[in-house]
Amino acid sequence: MTDTIHTSPRTTPQPPLRPFARDPQRWEQEQERALRTGHVCRDIACTGTCEPVLVYERTGWGWLAWTVPGDGTLPEHPRQIGVLAPGATLTQRLAVRWLTRRPALRIALTRTSTVSLRLSAAAVGLVSLFAALFALHRGAPGDVVLPAMLLAPLLTEHLPDRLDERAGEHVRSVEGTAACEYLQRLAALHTYLVQAAAGNDRYELRRSAEVGHHVLWDAAGLLHNQDTRTVSAQLIDRERLMLQLADQVAQTLERIRTEACPGETSQPGRHEERLSPYPPATSLLKGSRPMTQAQPDDAPRTTDVYLLFAHEAYYPGPGAQEINTTVVVAATLLHPQVRQPDGARIHDLLTRGRRPGEIIPLATLTHELGGGADWPKVGDWEAVTTDLVQLVRTGRCDALSLGLPEIARALLCTGPHSHVRAYDAAAGDFLVYGTTERDTVLVEVGRFLTELVAGQALWPGDGLLPPLVDHG
Repeated sequence: MTDTIHTSPRTTPQPPLRPFARDPQRWEQEQERALRTGHVCRDIACTGTCEPVLVYERTGWGWLAWTVPGDGTLPEHPRQIGVLAPGATLTQRLAVRWLTRRPALRIALTRTSTVSLRLSAAAVGLVSLFAALFALHRGAPGDVVLPAMLLAPLLTEHLPDRLDERAGEHVRSVEGTAACEYLQRLAALHTYLVQAAAGNDRYELRRSAEVGHHVLWDAAGLLHNQDTRTVSAQLIDRERLMLQLADQVAQTLERIRTEACPGETSQPGRHEERLSPYPPATSLLKGSRPMTQAQPDDAPRTTDVYLLFAHEAYYPGPGAQEINTTVVVAATLLHPQVRQPDGARIHDLLTRGRRPGEIIPLATLTHELGGGADWPKVGDWEAVTTDLVQLVRTGRCDALSLGLPEIARALLCTGPHSHVRAYDAAAGDFLVYGTTERDTVLVEVGRFLTELVAGQALWPGDGLLPPLVDHG
């Protein structure tokens, strides 16, 4: 059995994503132009067979291409995201402007024909015809005039496509719902880094923005050639790095503010400038230094426990809600299709010294293993969780599939004593979430799990391997 839920802490800020947030009039102008000259998405039946007009929002690191909903609302996600190579030259930046130009107007050759011609090519052809007649009338040689007359419209029609190919060598563009939503999260974090560095000459801020651009470029390269499932482990690593950069920048800004106003003792970020037009950017805060708290080998084993882990988002079907976190019963780790003996070792760690029915996030195990330093002694958790997701998606085990909001998911990806800082763009302030909010999310997940297993326990799958044998 699987179940999809969407839990949201009451205090989680959810400001909408707004194209051209710093220039709302620009979006209104582009929207009006699209309604006049292009195709707009007026219902959910608007699919890949349609060619809606795209509104390009250029940024310092690339661009976001938005469609224009026909109901007048703002689009939630871009249709395409392009990332410019780090350290780009002037020529490469001009390539971005070329790729994000407005599409050429085309005219169909006949009413029923699918073949069309650029309006500019038709205009150049007409002009070259009159120019050729004039040149021939003035005595110019025909073997020069006629080829030039034919070549001019051909170049006008086909040269832009060749230039598109050359310009595309300097950027990495991503399309598709899942890929764009993932890269949009990274882009929001990177935008926060860039805006923090824009008004400050501190080296650490500028360096964080530079590293963030490289992370964004790498992620775009992964998504440009493969789907999110294939490279989920690499994508999670890059998202974790971007969150760490955002945390460093947030702490640097707080330190700068404290140095400027040493007498202030208000809450962190109370007077921070509004930095990002995107949704709240979560970042991991370093809590107390993680200590090795792995359960002793002689601790009693409790098999009635559950593993909770976050993973790259996927959609179970058309129109379905995003799934980004999964809960499975501990015995699923013993499935033969899970990487072994890694799964069995994690199962042994998961079931030691627990309470019956307890939900243990993977991040809690990381905390117990010296902040992750001892994971190599246990197993490859990334491979194990990837296999678990595959089992769930193919129906070879039961799970509670969750669609958690950004901050709730980030809380469960941190240790039990860490914190999550969120920048609320609407309020222009930082909010800090900690152990209390994390426990609240776990209680809410536990409530849904209790309802799910009330009639039937979660099925771990068939052909399970035996657990590790107790010694001593």
